[in-house]
Amino acid sequence: MAFTGLVIALLCGVGEAIAYTAVQLGRPNADIGSLATGLAIRGGIYLAVLGVAVRMARGARWARTVLTVGIGVIGLASLIIEPLAATLSAKQISDLFDNLTASAVIIGTLRTGHILAVLIAIPAMYHPSARRYFRALASQR
Repeated sequence: MAFTGLVIALLCGVGEAIAYTAVQLGRPNADIGSLATGLAIRGGIYLAVLGVAVRMARGARWARTVLTVGIGVIGLASLIIEPLAATLSAKQISDLFDNLTASAVIIGTLRTGHILAVLIAIPAMYHPSARRYFRALASQR
């Protein structure tokens, strides 16, 4: 369950990055270089997370710790800061829905899926069945 949650989070993150880039490319002043750099950085991060998640699934306990800090703390904070700031700066809740576009709904849905997948994956890595799994793999080595 933890690995599946991490993969779903990654897929949501990739989808969000692509959707965001597509929206930005539709604007007349699109900075293609900046968008390409952003995609490359995100792509590198997502590949690294996938690599660590695979190691975790193979029983590497260190990978579980890295994912907990990297995805469960730093990554989750980066996903929540922007919507939280928008919510706190709104004078009324209805202000958050002014000028709502289809692309904003898609990006918001992907972000929500990303957050939910992380909130499922991280605790699943520490579930008693996961602990048994890590112990069993460690005893086979």
